[in-house]
Formats: sequence, C-alpha cells, structure tokens
Amino acid sequence: MPDIAVFLQSVKLPVMSEVAHALIRTLNDENASNQEVAAIIAKDAALTARLLRLANSASFGLSRRVATLDDAIALVGMGRVRTLGLAASMGDAFPVVDGLSRTEFWHSCMVSAGYGQWLSSQIGLDTSHAWLASMMVRLGELLIAQAQPASLAEIEKLPHPPGGRWERETRLTGFSEGQITAELARRWNFPAEIVHALDAASDPLASKPFDRLAAVVHLAMLLADMPPGGPEMLDALPADVVQALQLQTEWMRARFPAPDSFVDLD
Repeated sequence: MPDIAVFLQSVKLPVMSEVAHALIRTLNDENASNQEVAAIIAKDAALTARLLRLANSASFGLSRRVATLDDAIALVGMGRVRTLGLAASMGDAFPVVDGLSRTEFWHSCMVSAGYGQWLSSQIGLDTSHAWLASMMVRLGELLIAQAQPASLAEIEKLPHPPGGRWERETRLTGFSEGQITAELARRWNFPAEIVHALDAASDPLASKPFDRLAAVVHLAMLLADMPPGGPEMLDALPADVVQALQLQTEWMRARFPAPDSFVDLD
C-alpha cells in the first residue's frame, strides 16, 4: 500500500494565511459567533473587499447591496461567508500549474461546491461543510502536478468521462485527488468529518460505516465534471450512491440548478 506521507515529501505544501487558519479553527468551534468570524476576516482588507464583492454579485440575488461584513453575514449566513473566505484563501495559496487552466480549474471547484451544498440541503447535512469539502476535493490534483508533473497530461487527457480522473490518478500515483486533499486538510487541522469525507469521496460506498458527506462530495464532483446541462445530467449519476443517500429524484429534477448559477471566486 503506498504511503501518502512519502508521496508528499517531494511536494511544497501550500501555506495558508493566519486569517485562513483562524477561520479553520472556527469550523471546530460550535460556539463561534458571527462577530468572531467577521473580526477574523476584517484583519485582511483584500479578503474583506473580495467577499463583499462576491456577496453583491448576481449569484446571491440579495434584495439590497451590502457594505459591511456584518451585513454580508446577516444576509448570506456566517457559514457561507466563512467558507467563501476559506475558498478565496486556498485559491491564493496554490500556485499556477502548467497544463491546467486556472480559471477552468477553480470554476470546476466552485460548481462542485454549489452542487454539494444543494444535495446536502435535501438530506439534512451541514451545508457549509458540504460546500467546503466539495470545493476542496480536487485540490489534490494540484499536488499531483507538483509531485509527478509528467502524470498530469495523462490524468487530463481527452476524452474525460466524469470520475475518470480519479481512476487515472489512482493508477498513476496510488491515490485519488480526494485522498491527497484529505491528508492536506488533516495537516491544516480541518474538522475530522471533512477529512474523512475527502478521503472516502472517490468510492463512498466502500467506507464503513457509510459516510453521507463523502457520498455527497462524490456526486457533486461528478456533476462538476459533466458538460453543462439540465436535469438530464442526473441520469448519469451512480444510482447506488443516490439510493444510499435516499435522495428524492423528483425533488432533484424539479429543483436542479444550472452549473452556471454558482458563484465564482474570480
């Protein structure tokens, strides 16, 4: 069995900002308040401006313009503002990778995040955790590009069926991107449930006991890998995972969000 610690020895791990680490600590604190999260983000003026711009984007459809972090948290929710802050910090921490379009890569991550939040809302999971884990799952590919740059072209070659990247990564490196991201999340002190969900995301039904968050991340990333479309995209999802989550297909078809409806970080 390959050792992920050995795999990562040749990788320069991204360094998260102090603000990002403080936000991660609030994920482990059930008593973290809106004021505490706002005070952490306010320490970074550039991040604050970015989040206010995102909150005022058409993706949120707010009835009025927000001018302060307190307003953004009140209207969008603390969980969403915090996870957007973490996503923006991660985007800044990872370098540009030759062979991957940075814009397309992060757009894929945000589409995955949006579908993770949408799916989790139907089954009573923490939607902020689902959004964040679904956004992060592909980050491991950026570390593969560092450790084994020659493998990236094989991983990204066309045709590129949904989920095919996981099989190629495992064949070439011994690990899926989610397993590598899980190790990174563990080192960054993310909550254990997010770490486990990332680790099991490529094959959620193999996880014992069944991890619903891992299954949501699995489906979200598959949807993000598909060509943009409508509810017909749901037909390509693995029925056994959908059934294990007890997702209602009628609800999914009636409320299916378009991939371009999710917020982008750029």
